[in-house]
Amino acid sequence: MSAPTSHGSPSHGTTPPPSLVPATGGAPSAEPKREPEVNKLFRMVMKLEASDLHLKVGQPPMMRMRGDIKRMEMPPMTQEMMERLLLPLLSERQRHILDEEGGVDFSHVIGKDECRFRVSLFRQKNMLSLVSRRVNTKIPSFADLGLPDAIEKLCHFPEGLVILAGVTGSGKSTTIASMLNYIAEREPLHILTVEDPIEFTFKDSMSYFNQREIGLDVIGWHKALKDAVRQDPDVILVGELRDVETFEAAIHAAETGHLVFGTIHAASAATTLNRILDLFPPEKHGAIRQSLVNNLKAVVAQKLLKGLKKGRVPTNEIMIVNPIIRKLIGEERDSSILAAIQMCFQEGMVDFTENLKQLVDRGDIDKATALEVAPNPDQFKMVLKGIKVSAPGII
Repeated sequence: MSAPTSHGSPSHGTTPPPSLVPATGGAPSAEPKREPEVNKLFRMVMKLEASDLHLKVGQPPMMRMRGDIKRMEMPPMTQEMMERLLLPLLSERQRHILDEEGGVDFSHVIGKDECRFRVSLFRQKNMLSLVSRRVNTKIPSFADLGLPDAIEKLCHFPEGLVILAGVTGSGKSTTIASMLNYIAEREPLHILTVEDPIEFTFKDSMSYFNQREIGLDVIGWHKALKDAVRQDPDVILVGELRDVETFEAAIHAAETGHLVFGTIHAASAATTLNRILDLFPPEKHGAIRQSLVNNLKAVVAQKLLKGLKKGRVPTNEIMIVNPIIRKLIGEERDSSILAAIQMCFQEGMVDFTENLKQLVDRGDIDKATALEVAPNPDQFKMVLKGIKVSAPGII
């Protein structure tokens, strides 16, 4: 049996551990159990530098490699195998959440922090499934990630709210970790993170960290965020702006003089504003817009693409809230935000079309990949030819 293949492509030549094949009887092994059996699969993900591990009843183990799901040449998983491999990873509390709510998220560490995985274990069709994202133990720099230069500028705000937007798996957490690490290496601050679960573990340097995991260190988001402003932080990471409660807590922290980072599921800077407003009833939209005018400092939207020089490459749209953006948000003129981003490029702002061109010019991605994700492929083709194309203007 060999490692992941896709559509009959050649094997990587890695033999999966025989202990993961269904038992056929015989005497139990006398070898002491040093770590969970499922770690053999996690270690294969590490060895092959895959980004994700997928386990589902009726399918062989699968990995995501360079953006594509690839099946391993192993027997299909059974429910009995899934239970044997995965349930021992859960604490009593996590098992209760899985049984009561149908799914549980947690972090899983291989060895002595050799590698961390963000795990989602859930039921589908009354059977167990797992999706797990590999989290690098080394926090990459901006240059390692290939991020725009303006990212550095966003780390120097003394207070306010900085939002990282993108779909699941777009690299938001990695970009924020890089930003927090940049701050920690340069300023003597207290950085507090509230996460569910903890992904990157930070090392104290010029700054020092406290990292709180929901369910492990604190009972819930409300308690953690209520405590946060009383713990003398300079910088706060709110793992996800998922509801009214977390967004209001983030805004309150920003209003009281903290620099707050948070993530949200949105595709662009303008849709980030819509996503936030959708959390609230229409009668509150005016007040929320005013809070954003007063406290929002920047939105970084991000997507991950297949790279030429390395596996995945981020493409970004960066909106920095200057007087023009502030005016547009307050006047509900969200449709003009893209034009403002393009107009204010000298301040470090960049839209997806321009950033995609930069990545192509740099040789990080090919034109076909850029065209697949370009907001307007026809405009992108014109930009590649050196023809300046702008969004509808600001009046």
